[in-house]
Amino acid sequence: MLTPHLIDTTVTAALVEDAPWGDLTAATLIPEDATASASLAAREAGVFSGSAVFEAAFRLTDPRITVAFLVADGERFAAGDTIAMVSGPARAVLTAERVALNFVQRMSGIATITAAYVEAVSDTRARIVDTRKTTPGLRVFERHAVRSGGGHNHRHSLSDAVMVKDNHLAVLLERGLTVTEALLRAREELPHTTTIEVEVDRLDQIEAVLAAGVDTIMLDNFSVDQLREGVALIAGRAIVEASGNVALSTVRAIAETGVDVISSGALTHSVRSLDLGLDVSVD
Repeated sequence: MLTPHLIDTTVTAALVEDAPWGDLTAATLIPEDATASASLAAREAGVFSGSAVFEAAFRLTDPRITVAFLVADGERFAAGDTIAMVSGPARAVLTAERVALNFVQRMSGIATITAAYVEAVSDTRARIVDTRKTTPGLRVFERHAVRSGGGHNHRHSLSDAVMVKDNHLAVLLERGLTVTEALLRAREELPHTTTIEVEVDRLDQIEAVLAAGVDTIMLDNFSVDQLREGVALIAGRAIVEASGNVALSTVRAIAETGVDVISSGALTHSVRSLDLGLDVSVD
């Protein structure tokens, strides 16, 4: 979903935010005819993401700037590695630097932590997925970064699938409907291509949800023992997703319960940007 149009629109807005009336420092100090070369250098090891976004920041500032990548999205790099080379008019290179770095530092941070989660559950059936806990306006960028790290995406938006959470169920129950009745009615109204996922927070809710023939059951904030019991109870009748209390220190134990999917908001909402720098030399 990270299309060229979306990249250019979002990056243009970021460039305007950063230099609404131009770059006063560069325009004042840097000769107009000066050219510069720069390298995107890794200060720490990680997984790269955001090459197209990085390139767009420079291209949209000045189309004469060229960017060449030595590392592709999804590839690992070590501290000290050069990830990309940039060259072109010095004023424009310096103007675009911060916006370009902001995007790839955050996206690479997401890719790197996602890769750690994926590695932690290797040799299990569990798939690591993100959530909708993303930065407003940057969801597609952050979800691309999750994929760069070897993870997968949950539903992209509220429009993609039916996902029934505790607050939805509370409203339905207040109107006198049972969970099974409400879900069966929903199924009758939906296209056959639309999936239904239901969140439960107790084991005794599972059978009523299964009776409606849902596609996925999310076991929310279950202990490891409860997850194992829930997987056995569902017994392949629906995809089993675990959510809540997911951290790098706990994800392996969660995966070993036999769940199919582990969703974690931590992949995007609390990630640390990776330490990447642009080393510039004026020609």
